[in-house]
Amino acid sequence: MTVATTDHRTPAGPEPAGVDNRLVVGGTALTWRALPLPTLPDPGAVLAHSAVHALAAARQHAVYGTELLLSTVSRVDAAMRAELLDAGFTVGVLDGEEVHPSVPARPRAAEAGRLWLLTSGSTGRPKRVGHTLDTLTTVRGDQPDRTWLCPYAPGTYAWWQVVTLSLTQPGQHLVVVEPDELDDWPAVAAAHGVDAASGTPTFWRRTLYRDAAALARVPLRQITLGGEPVDQAILDQLRDVFPAARISWIYASSEVGASIVVHDGRAGFPVDWLDLDTPGRPTLSVVDDELVVTSPFHGAGLAGPVRTGDRVQVLDGRVLITGRLDSDEINVGGSKVSAGVVRGVLTEHPAVAWARVTGRRAPVLGRMVVAEVVLAPAEHLDVDEAALVRWCADRLPEHAVPRRIRVLTEIPVKETLKSDV
Repeated sequence: MTVATTDHRTPAGPEPAGVDNRLVVGGTALTWRALPLPTLPDPGAVLAHSAVHALAAARQHAVYGTELLLSTVSRVDAAMRAELLDAGFTVGVLDGEEVHPSVPARPRAAEAGRLWLLTSGSTGRPKRVGHTLDTLTTVRGDQPDRTWLCPYAPGTYAWWQVVTLSLTQPGQHLVVVEPDELDDWPAVAAAHGVDAASGTPTFWRRTLYRDAAALARVPLRQITLGGEPVDQAILDQLRDVFPAARISWIYASSEVGASIVVHDGRAGFPVDWLDLDTPGRPTLSVVDDELVVTSPFHGAGLAGPVRTGDRVQVLDGRVLITGRLDSDEINVGGSKVSAGVVRGVLTEHPAVAWARVTGRRAPVLGRMVVAEVVLAPAEHLDVDEAALVRWCADRLPEHAVPRRIRVLTEIPVKETLKSDV
């Protein structure tokens, strides 16, 4: 990659501690230190054409403190570009040569050290949330040496979590896969010694569905899940493949940062964690079935309790996150149904690799529960819609049983590695 560089700026501080960690991008091994430092607009919204350009922009921010919003070309449409220009950002595409900028009509002074994230857009259009490298860096203690897989889209919260770990911690190496490598990532990971990987439940389900044998050949010692509701079925499936690995699930968001980390192999977190006030740690609460987080890692302007928009259920001493408030609850003839609970019942079936549950308009009842599923490979071809309905009927109240179950041939996934569940 050739990018325009400069040598007259003053670094904001010393090189980050992980600057000599190994990076593998596009099959090429290098280090953070070997990445060129592009000249970026300040403040700038930088749209990276590839993983290596995104990593170069991240290192540039770490060295110079440039006010930066980093994303991909595909995540920022014309309307979002106009919003960013109105907010005073110079919007530029970082490709193999340099940043190609669109300059705002009303430029403004940069805020040194500010990083901006675009939310995943689960409640509508993505919003901007302000952070710093410090608030995005939530792993601070000494860590065992690891080689991490990074499958996330550049600039997302999950991407920054893996990237800041590698930037700030010696011995935390990084293997980055591009979108066109995702279906074959186990081969890439095995070839480069990946022993730790972070992904959404959809990411892990797709991999298990496509080639569980290839996944088993990756020498994983650390498996992390986050970004979507994490149910017991996917935790158990990963435990079957990797009995000796540490399996963790993380609750994190652009608004409140990384707030919950669970290592015990069980879905949800202990109810005893609610309302604990520990200095330097997030405080978790439940208000009207909604998770509320007060976090030291919050985004700019979000101090104090933040309503997350995520619905929770307390069951058997665990607090389970079932889905978004605006989509999880289905009103069936006056009875409330949690789409997440129904989804959990479906994914517990050994033939179901993935499920999505929604409400559909219906006469008399107003709404009825419907589902889409992807079945596990050939050994379960004898399972049909009627069998899955019976499975649900044995485990759910009558009003919560799906009335229609459509079988898909592929697990859907968005650029954020999530499905709409």
